[in-house]
Amino acid sequence: MPYSTDTADSGSRSLPRLFVTKLIHFIKKLVRLFIRPMRGDKGEGGVIVHPYRGYGSHSEAFIMGRVFRQPGRLGRWKRGGVMRDLVDVARRVVRHGVADARVDIRLGATHATVNTDADGYFYAHIEITHTLPAEAMWHTAKLRVISETDAISTETEVYIPPASTDLLVISDIDDTVMYTGVANKLKMLYRLFMEKAHRRTAFPGVAPFYRALYAGAEGNRQRPMLYVSRGPWSIYEMLEMFFNMNRIPVGPILFLREWGMSLKRPWPRKAEDHKTDVIHNMLTLYDELPFILIGDSGQRDPEVYAEIVKAYPDRVRAVYIRKVDNDPERDAAIEVLANEMRESGCELVLARDSASMAEHALANGFISNEGLEEVRRDQQPWSRRASDE
Repeated sequence: MPYSTDTADSGSRSLPRLFVTKLIHFIKKLVRLFIRPMRGDKGEGGVIVHPYRGYGSHSEAFIMGRVFRQPGRLGRWKRGGVMRDLVDVARRVVRHGVADARVDIRLGATHATVNTDADGYFYAHIEITHTLPAEAMWHTAKLRVISETDAISTETEVYIPPASTDLLVISDIDDTVMYTGVANKLKMLYRLFMEKAHRRTAFPGVAPFYRALYAGAEGNRQRPMLYVSRGPWSIYEMLEMFFNMNRIPVGPILFLREWGMSLKRPWPRKAEDHKTDVIHNMLTLYDELPFILIGDSGQRDPEVYAEIVKAYPDRVRAVYIRKVDNDPERDAAIEVLANEMRESGCELVLARDSASMAEHALANGFISNEGLEEVRRDQQPWSRRASDE
């Protein structure tokens, strides 16, 4: 029939237009995110500093960041518009880390000075000699960066657990909090900007589960939430956006790493011990606090966590492993590790869904009943969709 044929043709023609519209929308958001760090210099260029959130205890603190040198915009490109955005994209591509810049850091009455490495990164360990407010979580650190040609100042926040903190949570990101994407930046950006809300990056129930762990059974614990990834520092802004969009408590720290990629070495540096080293450092820094470890079955999280439990048998309260495969042999291997942990007084929970983890957390006093109910509510729409499919 002519009517139905015309309708079908119209629908088929609208599909490419819809795709093009979504693609343009995606590219615009991608460009805005990519050039966001370039807007701080107002187009003047020169040396800039990107500090990351710091962390520490009442006796020491750690602050990390990177110092860049980037070109300025020519006068004709300083106005807004597409061309200015494209110029800022080019400026970000060609900017480079500044080696051997001096970074002066002040945290209250404490002062420290460090130099940037060959890639422009700095990492400061500050011994705190003065008393900090016992219940304050965030403290302002003032930074002044001095290079051969410039001197600039900025600030960053340093997280120090308040005296009421009773527990610390360390979580993997990829395949634990979010669907695979940290190692594939383009896939991660596509999911952030293009997918519908229920298909975005976070696993169902993760956000309320992590909010419940952050708040504790009493609702006011404000526990440190530490996230570890083998992804590069260049995705820091993307991960911040991911946590904000999904209302996941980001805490102070995203433990990423420098991949060290270049034209001469176009592959990431190896970092098999990255996660183990981070957890050991946190257990040492917060030596009076117990921990919860969260990971997934797809990589070596169960094995890494089993070694941690063996080394610190009285410190890990629970290990939650998200099941992301259908491998009976893998399940059996994790069960062996679970039995080993159980002998140290730590229980490993292997589960596909966040509600099962939350039920264990409630039974052990880690979260409130309201927290568990919120996890269940968040999973219900997803569960219905899965059963319909």
